Amino acid sequence: MSRLKAASRKRAGQLAPVWQADAGDHVIALQWAPDGSQLAAAAVSGPVMLLDAAAGQVRHSLPGHAVGTCALSWQPHGQRLASGGQDGHMRLWDTTTGGELAHQPGGANWVEHVAWSPSGNVLASAAGRVLRFWDPDGQPIVECPNHPSTIAAVAWKPVGLELATAAYGGVTRWSPTAPQPVNQFQWKGASLALGWSPDSRYLATGDQDATVHFWIVESGKDLQMWGYPNKVRELSWDATGRYLATGGGPSPVVWDCAGKGPARTRPTTLKFHTAPLTGLMFQRQGRLLASIAQDAELAVWDLKRPRQPVATWTLPSPACQVAWSPDDAHLAIGCESGAVLLLNLG
Repeated sequence: MSRLKAASRKRAGQLAPVWQADAGDHVIALQWAPDGSQLAAAAVSGPVMLLDAAAGQVRHSLPGHAVGTCALSWQPHGQRLASGGQDGHMRLWDTTTGGELAHQPGGANWVEHVAWSPSGNVLASAAGRVLRFWDPDGQPIVECPNHPSTIAAVAWKPVGLELATAAYGGVTRWSPTAPQPVNQFQWKGASLALGWSPDSRYLATGDQDATVHFWIVESGKDLQMWGYPNKVRELSWDATGRYLATGGGPSPVVWDCAGKGPARTRPTTLKFHTAPLTGLMFQRQGRLLASIAQDAELAVWDLKRPRQPVATWTLPSPACQVAWSPDDAHLAIGCESGAVLLLNLG
């Protein structure tokens, strides 16, 4: 761990360095503790660091997954961290002691997704075509029928107890109380990213064919937006549910979903990056959007002034993870080189 210096090429007046740590390898996942006191950073080779958010010091070093870690999810309102990895297991960790609480087979050779429900009472894991639900102690609740293809993304509904999954063929909605799906939105294509709007009105997907879908949940009708140069792997809704930021190229493309929705509207394109985006995240409660890309630049945007970023930062290597702190005052960044940075939004 090292303290960052102002010489890190700060380009605008709102970002200030706090600390930098080293995960030792490409940062595959980055998660804040619900109270903002810790950060969990997973290296693609397997190890997971639990970092003190104030000082950047390592509180606990977890072995993670021997062949490689794929995903992390911190329990809301709790002290448990879930991980999935290339060893085919879902694991639960005690973030106060660093000890392992449980591990369970995920149903395939790798567990690519883990996600706690908003209440923290149910954990979902996705491994290949297999979706499983677990209780907070890591004990099985329900195993769902196999998907027709690999599960590419999962997302919990903001309110209630319902999970959406994306795979080739569309989006499926599930409840952990029953093995059969609640509903399915069919589409002959492959989705790579998935996100509920905060009001649960829309499900959005970023797609393999360089499109974005908006599924209107109540009716099942879908809208398709095209014109992206690359596959769309990045999605982020703002806290109000009005704006959806999407990737699929070097420029974030933001759709306005107010009123009758985004159909037949022109999106806002945010121009700064010179290489494809690798991450997007709106503040949890505020209106600012953070973007990272293969050009090793971080940009912070205010949609009320979209012509240029309100702040930028040059990173030590291309970034692969970005996460706002629970209070929206700090940005955590994970890089391909293994660097983990904390920046203060002043």
